[in-house]
Amino acid sequence: MKRFISMLLVLSILAMMFSCANSKEIDGITYDTYGLINKENKRNPDIQYEVVWGNVIWSVILSETIVVPVYMIGFSIMEPVGKIDPNAIKGKL
Repeated sequence: MKRFISMLLVLSILAMMFSCANSKEIDGITYDTYGLINKENKRNPDIQYEVVWGNVIWSVILSETIVVPVYMIGFSIMEPVGKIDPNAIKGKL
């Protein structure tokens, strides 16, 4: 039983260290993370978002728990990085 609790504690600490999707303040406005569940409410089309690979990996590892993947993929799989450059988009067309 001690071994199980120790492993659970280590996994919890690792999850906190390597799966941090953070909100970011851009031009005085704080943009939150979003996932598949709250995508419509949180995503701003003018802001560039990137996948948080730590959350993806931990969701796969802890997929048997069901709660961890639902939270990580549902609410914090994408984090804001910065503004999208409108000139870069026009150059690609």
